[in-house]
Amino acid sequence: MAGLSLFSMPSSGNSYKVRLMLSFLGLNYEHISCENGSDALADAKASGNAPMGKLPALHLPDGQILSESNAILCYLAQGTSWLPDDGLEQARMLSWMFFEQNRHEPIIAVRASLRTYPERAHLATPARMAELLDSGYAVLALMEDHLADNTWFAGQQASVADIALYAYTHTAGSRGGYDMTRFPNISAWVSRIAAMPNYVGLDDIP
Repeated sequence: MAGLSLFSMPSSGNSYKVRLMLSFLGLNYEHISCENGSDALADAKASGNAPMGKLPALHLPDGQILSESNAILCYLAQGTSWLPDDGLEQARMLSWMFFEQNRHEPIIAVRASLRTYPERAHLATPARMAELLDSGYAVLALMEDHLADNTWFAGQQASVADIALYAYTHTAGSRGGYDMTRFPNISAWVSRIAAMPNYVGLDDIP
C-alpha cells in the first residue's frame, strides 16, 4: 500500500499504535510529526488534515482520511493475520478494543499525561492521581487475569487488540507510575510483543 501519510503525535500512545502496526506490516509511509502544543498540530487541525480534531490521522493514497486509532488498526489489518477470520474471535478482539478506549485509556493514559505534559500538571491533584492509581490497578488486574490463561487477547495469535492495549500499557510503569511488578502476566505479554519482528518503540520516530 504505497502513498500513505500519517499525521501523528510522537508522544501519544494512540498515534504509536498506528506507527507500530505500519511497522509490523512492513508498510512504508510519510510521517508528519505534530507534537502536543506544537504549531504543526494546530496547523493540522486548522487545515483539515486532522478532520476530527485529533490524531492520529491516516491519509490514504486516494485522498481519503481515516481517524480514530483503533479504526485505523482494523483497516490496516484487513487480509492479514492481525485480524482473525473467525467471527467469534473478531468479536472478542473488538470487545478488548472497546475496553481499551472506554475503560483503559481514560485512566492509564490520563494518569500518564498528567505526569508527562507540564500544561496539565495543575490537574494532577493528589486526590485525582490517587483515584487514577486505584482505578488503573483495577483495569490492569482484568488484563492480568485474562493473560493467566491466554497468550494473546483474542485468538491464538497476536491481533490488533494486542496492539491497541500495548500502546499505553507498556509505559504504565514509566509514565503512569504504576507498580507493574504486580502484573507478571502483563509483563510477559509486553515482552512477547517487543520481541516480534519489525517492532518499533514509542520513541522510534520515522
